[in-house]
Amino acid sequence: MLRGLYTAAAGMIAEQRRHDTINNNIANLLTPGFKGGNVVNRSFPEMLVSLMNGGEGTSTSSIGRMNTGVLAEENPIQFTQGDLQETGNPMDVAIESDIQVPGMIFDAAGKYVSADGQVTFQPQALFTLLNPDGGQRYTRNGKFTLNEQGELLAANGYKVLGTDGRPIVINPQITQVNVTSEGQLIDGLTNRPIADANGQPLSLLLSRIENPNLLLAEGNGSFLLSDPNTARPVTPQDQVTVRQGYIERSNVDPTQSMAEMMAALRAYEANQKVIQYYDRSLDKAVNEVGRV
Repeated sequence: MLRGLYTAAAGMIAEQRRHDTINNNIANLLTPGFKGGNVVNRSFPEMLVSLMNGGEGTSTSSIGRMNTGVLAEENPIQFTQGDLQETGNPMDVAIESDIQVPGMIFDAAGKYVSADGQVTFQPQALFTLLNPDGGQRYTRNGKFTLNEQGELLAANGYKVLGTDGRPIVINPQITQVNVTSEGQLIDGLTNRPIADANGQPLSLLLSRIENPNLLLAEGNGSFLLSDPNTARPVTPQDQVTVRQGYIERSNVDPTQSMAEMMAALRAYEANQKVIQYYDRSLDKAVNEVGRV
């Protein structure tokens, strides 16, 4: 009896985590570049239930298998393209990414399943940032700003990196900055490339992440890549376009999220009723059967 109690409790914990993930998705509907999460549940290992015969020559006979609960194993992030929203702000920049791999056709969820069942996820392009500790981070939130020193900053305050691997610093005397579809920075008044202190043209560093599942969310729209060696700069063949004056909206579907939230709530309530049933059964076993 207690085994069923523990199984129902495990189901409640898993649905609670699923509910929290959906709540976080809905809370970030208006966050530029936000990528929604999705909880994946995995069942505990099944147990073989056997019938034991006592006495000499004890033998067992199989009854069947029984599942002992479920676990919210992981929270993969969906890196599908979000809709672009025009803002008119020249410091807002969005990425349109549709990186293809020869011989593979990715579905709407951004994955390809081969004939032998091997799953390959569509590579993604992200802006490259530098955090205060000197580590590289990645984001799709292109709401950039310029501080008094001319440093290009992301929405979370991290410095935006250029193709030379260093933070982008624009001469404060340049009052109008244009961004080409390849990410190059242009002086809007002279129509000439903006250069750094060494005279080298400045361009946004767009990183291609081969397996986006290796990106770990750190909050504030930034991601840490668990294996930095898998990132490389985007090339013209990668079908990645930069759009100035736009931001990428969250890729969360509010209608689907509300439906999933209701499903998680119903599943939570079902497990709760199972626990209440076991509680009443235990109450009778202790208080009523014991009197007989």
